[in-house]
Amino acid sequence: MVQDRYGNVLSTGSDVAVAAYVEGVDHILAATYGAQEAFARAIAADEGFALAHVGAARAAMYAFDMAAAKAALARAAALSGGVSAREASHVAVFGLLLSGQVAAARRAVEAHVQDWPRDVMVAQVCTNIFGLIGLSGEPGREAAQLAYTTGLFRHLGDDWWLLSVHGQALCEVGRLDEATGLMDRALALNNANANASHFKAHTLYERGETDAGRAYLSDWLAGYDPRALLHGHLSWHEALWALEQGDATALWRHYHGAIAPGCSTSLPLNVVADGAALLWRAEVAGIDVPPEEWRRMSAFAGQHFPDPGHSFADMHAALAHAMAGDGAALARLAEARAGYAADLVAPVARAWGAVARGDWADALEALAPAMADTARLGGSRAQRDLLELTWLVCLLRTGQRDEARRAVATRRPVFAKGVPVAGFA
Repeated sequence: MVQDRYGNVLSTGSDVAVAAYVEGVDHILAATYGAQEAFARAIAADEGFALAHVGAARAAMYAFDMAAAKAALARAAALSGGVSAREASHVAVFGLLLSGQVAAARRAVEAHVQDWPRDVMVAQVCTNIFGLIGLSGEPGREAAQLAYTTGLFRHLGDDWWLLSVHGQALCEVGRLDEATGLMDRALALNNANANASHFKAHTLYERGETDAGRAYLSDWLAGYDPRALLHGHLSWHEALWALEQGDATALWRHYHGAIAPGCSTSLPLNVVADGAALLWRAEVAGIDVPPEEWRRMSAFAGQHFPDPGHSFADMHAALAHAMAGDGAALARLAEARAGYAADLVAPVARAWGAVARGDWADALEALAPAMADTARLGGSRAQRDLLELTWLVCLLRTGQRDEARRAVATRRPVFAKGVPVAGFA
């Protein structure tokens, strides 16, 4: 009887397949490069190993190769007849996920971890900013995320992956001291864990520790494969800190080196969200953004997210379309009815249109419904600062400077030391 690193029994008789499978799982959990190759080796050692095919499907999803993901999962399903109950449930969860049945997939994950809480490949689906809870669009989803990882913590404890995702959940509800401690412990156990490095960057951002954050990421990224999943997004964090320090040269170096369309190896969601947010935050900080950058971002967003449905992507795509002057694409999002937070995407899209034409009063009015609960749109606090800073710009441009100061103090006190908005001081 062979087991994975978490003690789960595996239906394979090949030690070589097990070793390669464990390596692939660790690549997924750490967001490091090499998962596809590892699962391919597991399959080569035992073609009948169902969970290796699931792993290959998950790795292909992260590589945005959906055809390969579907083919791998179909093979896993065909092999699942003689496997254990856990493995059969494992295959079924990813079948729901890959077929787009996100609500059913979340229910299946939550039921699965009640019986097999150490099956981390399944548990992972509901963790993180872009997991099934993080992108649920539900009020209180940050608290729900923390409740979920707290439940896992009881079973996994001092595990480098769990420490990082539990720390992320703590960070997002403002428990920064606890989050920092967990990140440091996770990195001590596995410094290659990009999720821990990423979430440490978030805690440093929330503390307003710009110098420390920029120095830390610069050093850590030196050993991170540029092809890996989080390279572009971690470069976005670097660029934000460069922006806060007024280092436009470094900002553009990060943008054109790892963030912009055609330069990034990230998933399209990250390219649109990180790219559009960085361009706009640069503009509000007083940095000139060439119009062609907006046109390029708008074209990329239109290619990968042509219709409403993914609310976090839609919010950023609408910004790109507005700033690029693509009224037709913007109108489709301003009339959004599809997506987990479509009721918030529509007013935000209308606000971007008003911003682009310089109608700050209309932008302020349009943004108001979304500002009551921006967490429903998805993303981290750092990512949703796109809206917080736009709210401040609208208040400033409509002459409400005192209200802008109150908004900083009550909504985002992290900016008390310095608001990255031109003319705010």
